[in-house]
Amino acid sequence: MASLLEHPRPRPRRRRPMAATCPCPVAMPCGCTFRALLRARIRAVRAALPGGALPARARAALHPADGRPADGRPRSDALMRNGHVLAASSIVAAGLGGFFWLLATRYYEVETVGRSFAALSAAMFLSTLGSLNLGDALVRFVPAAGRHTRSLVLRCYVISIGFSAVVAVGFLLLVPVVAPDLVFLRGPVLAVAFVAATAGYSVFVLQDGALTGTRRTGWVLGENAVFAVTKAVLLAACAVLALSSGIMLAWAAAMLISIGLANVVLFRRAVPDHQAAGPADAEPPQRVLRWAGADYLGNLFSFASYSIVPLMVLAQLGPEGSAYYSLAFIIAETLFVATFSMGHSLVVEGARDPRRLAEYARRMLRHTGLLLAGAVLVIVAGARLILGVFGPGYAEHGTTVLRLMALCALPVAVTNVVIQMARVRRALPWMIGVRVASSAMVITLVAVLLPRYGLTGVGLAWLIAEYVLAAGLLLVLRGWLRTTDRTDTDRTDLDRTDGGEPA
Repeated sequence: MASLLEHPRPRPRRRRPMAATCPCPVAMPCGCTFRALLRARIRAVRAALPGGALPARARAALHPADGRPADGRPRSDALMRNGHVLAASSIVAAGLGGFFWLLATRYYEVETVGRSFAALSAAMFLSTLGSLNLGDALVRFVPAAGRHTRSLVLRCYVISIGFSAVVAVGFLLLVPVVAPDLVFLRGPVLAVAFVAATAGYSVFVLQDGALTGTRRTGWVLGENAVFAVTKAVLLAACAVLALSSGIMLAWAAAMLISIGLANVVLFRRAVPDHQAAGPADAEPPQRVLRWAGADYLGNLFSFASYSIVPLMVLAQLGPEGSAYYSLAFIIAETLFVATFSMGHSLVVEGARDPRRLAEYARRMLRHTGLLLAGAVLVIVAGARLILGVFGPGYAEHGTTVLRLMALCALPVAVTNVVIQMARVRRALPWMIGVRVASSAMVITLVAVLLPRYGLTGVGLAWLIAEYVLAAGLLLVLRGWLRTTDRTDTDRTDLDRTDGGEPA
């Protein structure tokens, strides 16, 4: 004992913490040389500086595909940042799109505006049918596609362009029966332009999904702004040149310019950087078409409620009632679209890091709930003033339905999180069932309440359906949000062996 006291054993020296951005795959502390650690620290400082840029390999070392830096700390908050940009993009697109049609009414006669609006609406609708919802599939599968990102995007482009073109040709063959007022589209030049516009718009939608999946949401906002501003400028030029088809020409030319710019960014910068940052042994995405088919079916049911209810209002209340309802719905729908656009950020981050899906979903639910509460309060309080801008008739007849429709945005936040989590978890029955239930309840309640209460009944139908659905989904969501250690996306081995096909 005395000898031990006189000659105590030297304590082992504690190793100093290593640099926080060591480029090697070994967990800290590692055995890298001081020179390697110093280089890693310099790269980290450069990346933190304004405008700092790093080569793709260095970015991959600092931000590997598992979603965390090399030291294991959480990465910067991309969930909320990208969600805000996507929500802003949808609002900007809606606002500037309305400005385009306002200009059209100033430059062209009512009949020309009506025909052009119907033709472009048909092209966008047919593109939605023909794109097979592959834009949302890119949002879901690009984040984890790694070195297969380019081939996945190109395959989705080819499939979407082909189907959209076929659907557009079929529409032109049937146009004398289904839309006699659009027979002018069957002329040789306009027919080719219509098919090209329909196929091109599918690319316009898919590129947003690809940019979102690669976390280039700023370019989603940018290309939507470029599209809106360019078509307004071209519309003015066409009006000066007295071109009778100026509305459609301006829209189509602006879309082509936007597609060109966005795809240069996508394939020269976003995709190469995303592939370099991903794991070298990443497997190609599996069962993409099956997922896209389920989501496509669900979207069709959502589209049904958006399309059938206006027809029911028109049949019951006539053109004036339809106008009052349509304006109120357009204003309220802006909140719905912004909410679901923001939810795409949850899909991207959840696909990149499935084990943190529940954490991301809780944050998304709280954040969107707070934002929507403020927006709903503004619309409910100022509904009469907002509608009064469009005329006293809108303020008199549409205020109540606008307030009721705006209140629907709060439960939509719950529905949004459930649908986005189901997309990440590949819970196909939930992806379809939630939207089937919503559409069925809305249409049924409108059929019951519209004849008795008019436009107020329509607003009540939406309100009741959304709150009842959200109350039921909260029970499911509570269980999903407690799942922190495993999600249905942790099925890599199963997906490799179940024979699924990539898109």
